[in-house]
Amino acid sequence: MVFKAATFHGAELYLESEQTRRSALESAVANALAVAGGIDASDVKVTAAGQEIRLDGSVATQQEVIRATAVAESIRGVRLVRNRIAVG
Repeated sequence: MVFKAATFHGAELYLESEQTRRSALESAVANALAVAGGIDASDVKVTAAGQEIRLDGSVATQQEVIRATAVAESIRGVRLVRNRIAVG
């Protein structure tokens, strides 16, 4: 008997796990916050649960809180942003 590697139409089968998707979404939001103008997100933590993003931490102004929410909402795959960023 001969065993072959599992393939799908000649390509290796890749199953994306929930952890992989969550990590990718967290990274995408964190990177967008890092490069976005008008916000210092160095003290902001991004956590994903499914398509929901939670932002925790602190920024200097209320305008930065609003900007962080807008940036997170603009990322593909994000359905809901729970912003728990404090000013101060």
